[in-house]
Amino acid sequence: MSTFDDRENAFENKYAHDQEMQFKAEARRNKLLGLWAAELLGKSGEDAQTYAREVVKADFEEAGSEDVVRKVSGDLGDKASADEIRAKLAELMAVAKGQLLEE
Repeated sequence: MSTFDDRENAFENKYAHDQEMQFKAEARRNKLLGLWAAELLGKSGEDAQTYAREVVKADFEEAGSEDVVRKVSGDLGDKASADEIRAKLAELMAVAKGQLLEE
């Protein structure tokens, strides 16, 4: 294999790894958002975990995070605005990435 092929394979592997880490970070972020929203809804324990899983599943409806915002916003009603939820998503992305790096 030539040096060019080695470099190409390295870049492809890095891209695949980066995409996997991004997916994991988004799923973790959505779970954390679900737990945050569950607390606002008065859920705890297994109910909170179940709700968090529902939020994670909501992200598979369409590309981007607006599907998650819609679900959580609809569930929370006047307890949090869509803008507050988006801000929480941004905040929790940093937390999720930090947690993944620690693992």
